[in-house]
Amino acid sequence: MDVLKVSSKSNPNAVAGALAGAIREKGMAEIQAIGAGAVNQAIKAIAIARGYVAPSGIDLVCIPAFTDVTIDGEERTAIKLIVKPRND
Repeated sequence: MDVLKVSSKSNPNAVAGALAGAIREKGMAEIQAIGAGAVNQAIKAIAIARGYVAPSGIDLVCIPAFTDVTIDGEERTAIKLIVKPRND
C-alpha cells in the first residue's frame, strides 16, 4: 500500500492526483499527516480525488486512525487516513 505524506504546504490537487493513481494501481492508499494544517490539506485532497475517480464508478471512503511516527529521532503522533473504494 502506498503511503502519501502530506504537510500543511502540500498542494491538494497534486496529492489528489497521486492518491487517485495509487487507488487505480493498488486499490487503496494511506495518507499520513501531522498537525491541523496537514490534516486539512489531506482531507481536501481526498475530496478532490473522489471527483477524479468517480467517472470510473469508484466511490472512495476514508478510515481515520492514529499512528506513531519517528521524525528526527522524536516520536510524534500522526493522523493516518486509509483511503479505499467503497465495497457495496
